[in-house]
Amino acid sequence: MALIKSISGIRGTIGNTVGNDLTPIDLVKFTAAYGTFLLQSLHNPSDNKPNHPNKTVVIGRDARISGEMVNNIVVGTLQSVGISVIDLGLATTPTVEMAVTAENAMGGIILSASHNPKEWNALKLLNKKGEFLSKASGERVLQIAEKGSFKFAEVEEVGAYASKTHYLDYHIEKILQHELVDLEAIKARNFKIVVDAVNSVGGIAVPALLKALGVETIFELYCEPTGRFPHNPEPLPQYLSAISNEVKRQNADLGIVVDPDVDRLALICEDGEMFGEEYTLVAVADYVLQHRKGNTVSNLSSTKALKEVTEKAGGEYHTAAVGEVNVVEQMKAVEAVIGGEGNGGIIVPDLHYGRDALVGIALFLTHLAKFGESCSLLRSTYPNYHISKNKIQLTPDIDMNVILERVAKKYKNFPQITIDGLKLIFDDGDWVHLRKSNTEPIIRIYSESSSQTTANFMANRIIQDIQEMV
Repeated sequence: MALIKSISGIRGTIGNTVGNDLTPIDLVKFTAAYGTFLLQSLHNPSDNKPNHPNKTVVIGRDARISGEMVNNIVVGTLQSVGISVIDLGLATTPTVEMAVTAENAMGGIILSASHNPKEWNALKLLNKKGEFLSKASGERVLQIAEKGSFKFAEVEEVGAYASKTHYLDYHIEKILQHELVDLEAIKARNFKIVVDAVNSVGGIAVPALLKALGVETIFELYCEPTGRFPHNPEPLPQYLSAISNEVKRQNADLGIVVDPDVDRLALICEDGEMFGEEYTLVAVADYVLQHRKGNTVSNLSSTKALKEVTEKAGGEYHTAAVGEVNVVEQMKAVEAVIGGEGNGGIIVPDLHYGRDALVGIALFLTHLAKFGESCSLLRSTYPNYHISKNKIQLTPDIDMNVILERVAKKYKNFPQITIDGLKLIFDDGDWVHLRKSNTEPIIRIYSESSSQTTANFMANRIIQDIQEMV
């Protein structure tokens, strides 16, 4: 099946064969390598900071079927190399990120394959800041795993274990305290909201947040954290017909969709139409920029609407390679006040440097409440671009670098960006971005235009080019 090692962590399909899938042996190997990396970092002579974190790692998981099994293996492995574990149990990715810093831990592991189907799981590795490991640190973990150069603790040095399940409340409280979240405005609107949490941890977290925000009428759809996803868990329009129909049936003001680990946010307008996953970040950034002048960042596969909204507010827009760690690095470099990715990932730096659907919900509801009109009318105030999202399955005989070189040569007369795959810029700012996925064995081909037909045409043209080259 698949085992992928990238800046997004160690991700694979459960079962089958060692080294090709995410088996118990692989889980032990990569967890032990990560633990060894953390312990070695405590003795790094270049790190002169006196306040080293505790020899503790925070872990949390989404509700997928393999989660408990994976959790048990990861906990035991960390303890076996001499690291204590604080286990949050079912927890969103952003909750784990915030708990790492609150506990002054060495790092964290999120057990979630995010938007991947139920047969997948992953180790998403964090540093002591609760942020994803840098490329260099990730490569170091992989080197340790490859060499098997880890040592297990003697009996008196085995790590301790503690269960702490209060961190969702901590996370929500921090969101309620954010100066741009207006509880009174949200309560006054008396919103009716439908939630689709794809039967994962969002089924616990999102209703709890909404109640804390003063939303009294909540219709829960697929909010039982069983891990049995009722539809493809990636929050794309083709998988969201059930919530679209439910929003209309309940005469609701809004539909909220999150992925299994709650770092991506998609919205449904009151008429059942998609607000647009790409426009989640655009809308929240618009609200933030009304109150904080500054810069924004999104990745190369995100809509250019964010650039227009940012420049209209007097800020500067910057791009980054795809991947949360890349976006965060660029946000820090340009001191962005808001950033994220066009897949519905929102990063609010004064809360924490991680994609967080929960703070995205709170800020969007404040924005919608203050706007005073419907969700669909708010959406109509933004530039209207269309993105076509496509993919080609990778096989061992496909050399991605050769493909990129050939496509670049064919379109050499057009502006190109090569920091992450290949992005071609056409007339009127239309673009196509093709790159190897960090999370699946595929080539992603995204395109954007003011016309859906044109966006589809551009993507299909590139797909045809690739097929002919292969």
